[in-house]
Amino acid sequence: MLFLFKLFSVFPLWLLHALGWTLGWVVFAASPAYRRRFLANAALAGYAFAQVRGAVGQAGCMASELPRLWFGRPAPLRWQGESCIERALERARGMVFLTPHLGCFEVTGQALAQRYGDRMGPFTVLYRPPRKARLTKLMQGARERPGLRFVPTNLSGVRLMIKALRLGHSVGLLPDQVPPEGMGQWAPFFGRDAYTMTLGARLAQQTGATVVLAWGERLSWGRGYALHFRDLSEPLPQQLDAAVVQINREMEALVRECPQQYLWGYARYKQPRLPA
Repeated sequence: MLFLFKLFSVFPLWLLHALGWTLGWVVFAASPAYRRRFLANAALAGYAFAQVRGAVGQAGCMASELPRLWFGRPAPLRWQGESCIERALERARGMVFLTPHLGCFEVTGQALAQRYGDRMGPFTVLYRPPRKARLTKLMQGARERPGLRFVPTNLSGVRLMIKALRLGHSVGLLPDQVPPEGMGQWAPFFGRDAYTMTLGARLAQQTGATVVLAWGERLSWGRGYALHFRDLSEPLPQQLDAAVVQINREMEALVRECPQQYLWGYARYKQPRLPA
């Protein structure tokens, strides 16, 4: 598998995205369960299939671009809204970057570590390890780079994130990822209750870190990525329940900026799994 990833890493980004686009449609056509979930989630947010059909191919691009991002030369990047990062750096209280399953979230962490690593310290990202040990080893080896580290979705990973923030460093996570049982609460997401992680809100409340919203837009024809950053629309409430509800609203707003790149097939409303 490592050999294949390195082989595909030399392909131009437009070709990888073309392959991924095709793969996305093959999976959509071949899996009735995935197709039903995709359509149901989009409809819940008020979108007809014609409005989000691009997301079918984009889901495949998310997988096909990984060889290039992990082993290939850097992709072209555009930065938008990075002034909010500069303001947070002046506060020197650390930053909590939040991004939904939108566009290319893999490239965002890489770009932040490369551009701001010397000023914000190591960038710590929360991730869910795959079930297969071989894939875990591949991901860890491919993702590790100066200024960027990944921690698992367990208590050990949470402690490392708190420690990083208290040192004034920055962390990143996907708050629309379904957390293990006991690490979230039920909160509305596009009008339906979804088990939602409380970690993003708790990290900000416990450490005083600045919350920054972020997402990486996948540009057409392999032209690279546009990185979008912005502040919260309003300060997080002190009550945890209300803060989690607000974060879900913020994620909804990001998704509505580009619904064609959201991962509508993600099982957002599933029951949480038992903690590892």
